[in-house]
Amino acid sequence: MARLFGTDGVRGVANKDITAELALDLSVAAAHVLAEVGAFNGHRPVAVVGRDPRASGEFLAAATVAGLASAGIDVRDAGVLPTPAIAYLVAEQDADLGAMLSASHNPMPDNGIKFFARGGHKLADDLEDRIEARLRDDWQRPTGGDVGRITALADGADRYVAHLLATLPHRLEGLHVVVDAAHGAASEVAPRAFREAGAQVTLIGGDPDGLNINDGYGSTHTEHLKETVLATGADFGIALDGDADRCLAVDAAGHEVDGDQIMAILALAMKEQGVLRGDTLVATVMSNLGMIQALGGAGIKVLQTAVGDRYVLEGMKDGGFSLGGEQSGHVVMLDHGTTGDGTLTGLMLASRVAATGRTLADLAGIMTHFPQVLVNVKDVDKSALDANAAVADAVRAAEGELGDTGRVLLRKSGTEPVVRVMVEAADRDQARTVADRLVGVVKAELSL
Repeated sequence: MARLFGTDGVRGVANKDITAELALDLSVAAAHVLAEVGAFNGHRPVAVVGRDPRASGEFLAAATVAGLASAGIDVRDAGVLPTPAIAYLVAEQDADLGAMLSASHNPMPDNGIKFFARGGHKLADDLEDRIEARLRDDWQRPTGGDVGRITALADGADRYVAHLLATLPHRLEGLHVVVDAAHGAASEVAPRAFREAGAQVTLIGGDPDGLNINDGYGSTHTEHLKETVLATGADFGIALDGDADRCLAVDAAGHEVDGDQIMAILALAMKEQGVLRGDTLVATVMSNLGMIQALGGAGIKVLQTAVGDRYVLEGMKDGGFSLGGEQSGHVVMLDHGTTGDGTLTGLMLASRVAATGRTLADLAGIMTHFPQVLVNVKDVDKSALDANAAVADAVRAAEGELGDTGRVLLRKSGTEPVVRVMVEAADRDQARTVADRLVGVVKAELSL
């Protein structure tokens, strides 16, 4: 059977794949596994639970809270808050674990559940495997005063916003920012944080009704943000996703500023402030070569990992680095949080604009995007990719042709019979030509 936990918790169609029964059982199993590894030794355990505003989150959060309390854990229900807010509150409340009900940027019918360990850190793979193995085991249920108690964490939003404001190196007076909250979990806290930091805020995508999360708004749909920035004459705009763990931006002219550009801006700012540990940014192999070259010229190294925020986080922790992220806008600043935080990213970006007096477009101009062509080659034997000599020869030839002005990456899909071919070059036509040639070799050599 396929592993229940993916790279970011358990996800699927709510009330079909992700049921109330599953949420309850996962919560009970998580409580038991963490108890077994000694996480609750010597004290009564506490959990923080939150959700995004999907309609299904109402019953799934209720099931999660019920499961945890039935296993003897006191629950502090934080209600609708971003994923990074729940991670922060787990640490701030000195809780033993946290649970977040969200499917991030996925459409409304989906939902999911992810757990955080003490300190607000994601659970290790082995703990997730143990939780999955313990699903629906027989267990001794506590009774009387040993059952968990449930209370509302009514000031969770206040605590989170105060935390965000405390991180800012410069206030935002004089800036007009459009915030697109994707009708998601940050619809209240994100515009509030920007306003309390001194910015004028125009909010769009800030009316969640349980059904419209990510629907035409947010980081996967920036059209409304571009239109609103232009229409209002704002300095720039930011787009969050449903659970607000990622952020993209749009400059005053309506041009998108992606995660690579945001990371480049923040890396330079942090180096200048002396807080970019190791003068290193951790990014994935999908980050644009233009970012890598620009930062290299500024004395900043880029450590590249496999695709996925958990690999970025591992690279940051292993090397003791303070900044990492992905092209998608998932940016982690370990000095201020344990997971990607879109609102924090947007605030830091705005703080840099305010501190320098430069436009976002000017700041983003530190790097030039190399044209990037990505082709998904379907119905191939991806397991044979690494051992195929003809493919390896074709890649070497392409790399020799591109030299220092381009890059080639072939990688296997984690879930489909697909090989992804990515080529970067200084010229888009050259990138397309090289990519097409490699696609032809992959099809000829690996087709099923």
